[in-house]
Amino acid sequence: MTEAFTQASLESEKAFGNRELYLEKFIRGGRHIEFQILADVYGNAVHLGERECSVQRNHQKLVEEAPSPVVTAEQRAGMGERVARAAAKIGYVNAGTVEFLRDPDGHLYFMEMNTRLQVEHPVTEMITGFDIVAEQIAIAANRPLSIAQEDVSFSGHAIECRINAEDPERGFRPTPGQVSVFEPPAGLEGVRIDTHVRPGYVVPPFYDSMIAKLIGHAADRPSAIRLVREALGSFRIEGVSSTIPIHLRILDHPDFVGGEYDTRLIGKMLGGEGGEGNG
Repeated sequence: MTEAFTQASLESEKAFGNRELYLEKFIRGGRHIEFQILADVYGNAVHLGERECSVQRNHQKLVEEAPSPVVTAEQRAGMGERVARAAAKIGYVNAGTVEFLRDPDGHLYFMEMNTRLQVEHPVTEMITGFDIVAEQIAIAANRPLSIAQEDVSFSGHAIECRINAEDPERGFRPTPGQVSVFEPPAGLEGVRIDTHVRPGYVVPPFYDSMIAKLIGHAADRPSAIRLVREALGSFRIEGVSSTIPIHLRILDHPDFVGGEYDTRLIGKMLGGEGGEGNG
């Protein structure tokens, strides 16, 4: 340890003219927990609870859910109040996400703040009933928040699957090309599909491979898992490969079903691939 610190200090001095270093706590078996906030130009800030984003591949999220299976109501209220108060204190204005790693003992360690709307915002919208994008537009128009903290309550459980044009059987290789069939599930109450894709759409090779988000909301977590599994099973995409098969595997995995998973879940499923940390 001493030798490694000395070597890193020398490298820092050569590169930046400064030998000072700082250490970050290494968390094994961490869970990615993030809090959604909204803040306006008048110093008002609220939190909309947390999301669990621990199902990741190479630090990129695949499945998100709200609320987290392991965050208590007390911890939600306490940390939520702290992040909202901090945002107001620094004069932050916009929607934003404050991200943490949770260690196996339940402690939350700050990672970063994303000063934008997150891909996984629909799960928060589903359990709170608030339109985060509409609030962003109002904030940009210099209007005060329409939401006070006492207005925020949580109902049921929501799960989102990011459906990418990738082949899970070939190392998640992107599969650009023309989509010949695109038939999202229909007639399932509580299912939301966010997508720009239609039959004939060509998935380009130049950008992010996400082609749809499937979100399911139900009264409780087991019901949400069943609903999302059913919706994925009836989602037809042809012409390009998709990540739907790996999503079905995740939803059936005992660690996920039991809520006892962390950022190493995908690596565990695929025999070593995956990663801990942010995504």
